[in-house]
Amino acid sequence: MPTVFREKGFRFTFYSNEGFEPCHIHAIGNGGEAKFWLPSCQLVWSYNLRAHELRQLLKIVKGKCPELEEAWNAHFGR
Repeated sequence: MPTVFREKGFRFTFYSNEGFEPCHIHAIGNGGEAKFWLPSCQLVWSYNLRAHELRQLLKIVKGKCPELEEAWNAHFGR
């Protein structure tokens, strides 16, 4: 589970066994987790996070989308 970066108490990562899925990123922190599709930055699901945290995460993901896609492609060899 490579960590791409950390910000505002969250770790942005992907699971190495999820290479069969479309490009996405997980944000883990504050006792919860959220998953976003890339490059659309659409929230797929979340667990135990409040609306303001999800808005904050979405803003972060949108701002770093090219870097996140690049990390995904590098890790999964695409």
